[in-house]
Amino acid sequence: MGPLLKLLLVLTVIAAVGLIYLDAQVRDKFEGKRWALPAKVYARPLELYPGQQLSAEDFRLELKGLGYRTVSAVSHPGSAHWSAGRVQLVTRGFPFPDGAEPSRKMTLDFGRAGLERIRDESGRSLSLVRMEPILIGGIYPQDNEDRDLIRLEDAPAMLPAALIAVEDRNYYSHHGISLKGIARAMWVNFRAGQFVQGGSTLTQQLIKNFYLTDERTLARKLLEMPMAVLLDLHYSKEEILEAYLNEVYLGQSGARAIHGFGMGSQYYFGRPVAELDVAQVALLAGLVKGPSYYDPRRHPQRALSRRNLVLRLLRDQNRISDEEYELAKAEPLGVVEQRSLQKGAYPAYLDLVKRQLRQEYREEDLSSEGLRVFTALDPLVQARAERAQETTLEQLEKRYGKSAEGLEASMVVTDPQTGEILTVIGGRDSRYEGFNRALDALRPIGSLVKPAIYLTALEQGYTLASRLQDEAFKLELPNGDIWAPDNFDHRSHGEVPLHYSLSHSFNQSTARLGLTIGVDKVIDMLERLGVERELKPYPSLLLGAQALSPLEVASVYQTLAANGFRVPLRAIRAVTDAEGQELSRYPFALRQQVEPALVHLIQYAMQEVAREGTAQYAYSQLPQNLNIAGKTGTSNDQRDSWFAGFTGNRLAVVWVGRDDNAKLPFTGSGGALRVWTDYMRREHPEPFYATRPEGVEYVWIDDATGLLSDQRCEGSRQLPFINGTVPRDSVDCGQLRRRNNPLDWFRGWFQ
Repeated sequence: MGPLLKLLLVLTVIAAVGLIYLDAQVRDKFEGKRWALPAKVYARPLELYPGQQLSAEDFRLELKGLGYRTVSAVSHPGSAHWSAGRVQLVTRGFPFPDGAEPSRKMTLDFGRAGLERIRDESGRSLSLVRMEPILIGGIYPQDNEDRDLIRLEDAPAMLPAALIAVEDRNYYSHHGISLKGIARAMWVNFRAGQFVQGGSTLTQQLIKNFYLTDERTLARKLLEMPMAVLLDLHYSKEEILEAYLNEVYLGQSGARAIHGFGMGSQYYFGRPVAELDVAQVALLAGLVKGPSYYDPRRHPQRALSRRNLVLRLLRDQNRISDEEYELAKAEPLGVVEQRSLQKGAYPAYLDLVKRQLRQEYREEDLSSEGLRVFTALDPLVQARAERAQETTLEQLEKRYGKSAEGLEASMVVTDPQTGEILTVIGGRDSRYEGFNRALDALRPIGSLVKPAIYLTALEQGYTLASRLQDEAFKLELPNGDIWAPDNFDHRSHGEVPLHYSLSHSFNQSTARLGLTIGVDKVIDMLERLGVERELKPYPSLLLGAQALSPLEVASVYQTLAANGFRVPLRAIRAVTDAEGQELSRYPFALRQQVEPALVHLIQYAMQEVAREGTAQYAYSQLPQNLNIAGKTGTSNDQRDSWFAGFTGNRLAVVWVGRDDNAKLPFTGSGGALRVWTDYMRREHPEPFYATRPEGVEYVWIDDATGLLSDQRCEGSRQLPFINGTVPRDSVDCGQLRRRNNPLDWFRGWFQ
């Protein structure tokens, strides 16, 4: 055997071994786990029922977030037709963990009070319908690739046709590579003197993206071709095309890479790929050649020309008629504004979700297993909160000028009945993905601490009618410093009732009370209410020197709103795997931390804050029957403006301040309270009704002395007391002698 033959034999063996290795690589990845699938995070599904307080405008906003098309006649899922007070739509349906919700064609009638009637396409009334949830974000793998897998049969029929027309018209006749295309590319490159054209088939493009790199080198090209042949040998054209549909790169959203037509459709049009029309399909197919160069948001003219080229090719290959071509060509690009997309619109909330998930799941599982995370986020509540925050901050800056420049804010909204977190706003720019002030900004809470102090006093035997001394004093600290609390108005108010001291937020009487009952007992109460970080037993804690985040404040006030039962704040409802099997559920849970009777008393005083105290502004904008309970807060030197308050079904904590810690030209009532009030005005929440628990009785008290009085006496007020703590002495204001009916005297005492 000659040397040449031996060399040829060795090369043949090497080539055979190489092919065997490549074949194993191709099949192993293609048949195994092809992609790291990010976890999908969903908002709450909107549940529809007759009598619901939901306006037509709110429902229109919900449909916009879901990417529904407004059409003249509904026929396909994801379409809606609006008329006066009525909407006809076809829902998409959704596989929820507790059962699939089918796609429905239905009609909704709205009136002044909200949603009046729901009917199916046969005219039958429906009692409850659950809309599909809005996809609000994901948790991405290290390569930051985002994709939404689709099956070939779920894609519009025109999508494969458009791809083949523009990228590889001989796709169904070649065997992975096109010799004609390679020859053409070689000639073009030879004439240009450089590598300008690749001549790749769709199969080769998939090999390059799926197995290799983007390097334009001869070695990569030589490796790409046999792998493409092997892929074509083992798998059907449909299987290869489906993989291509899910792998192809279609653009960049910040650090997130958009891969596949499923995600591309959501990113550019805000709707599932199955709902795209011919013009939209043509645009996506045209982007394959250069997603950055033909980016329809940055280069609309380039994108339009490219789209129309694809449409022309479809017409020339008889995929569409001349009439369809002209109609599609006349359509605008139809790309939605990036800021209007719901995915990525809630970075602060998504941040909280990730933190809660990482307590139970590995990072690898969250970013690669395709988990589905169902949350309590309410996009309608978020929209109202965002508008209230931005509108109020603009008004404050206009009113106060330079002294209010650079205002920042954050907000947390919960459902006080369940502890579910409905909204988290991390800053003035609610879409900013950086510093999350709602979770990480630790700011002195000022007078927000006072309900905990007064609740501690009530637990120690004080009553709402107890007399407190609001007088100046000085306290020498262990380091020799002098602590001398001062009221906001720099005046002392003498002897005042406990409830009045809280509602008017007097510092001197509060500090005296806190020192009397003990700072350690106040800390114990704060921890029972929900504070988990270490608190230092300094006297200044009594005036809110302790720094907390808005989320931590919300946890404290949640317990106050829930009658002393601590309800852990939760953002996540359930987690399932990619197939819909439930992995985790986060049920409603509560633990009694303070006696409901005591909390009832503090709730009364917190309602008085809004009726008569530092939060009176709220009732200048809100209905008198709303029954608000809350507390204003202003930190030392007026650097932080706070308000925390609740109604029957909404609790909101608002912080307003500046990142440079500069002094504000307003207090808690002048800043944060106004944001809170504007939000509640838009929300139309349920009133707060404080149910009287066992062991509480209401009696009439003379406010000036704290003694028993009569309903008809001037200066008397009805206050709640724990049984056995009602004052024994009374005052006679003369009303008793002026009654004609003797029985009235007894009614006055035993009502």
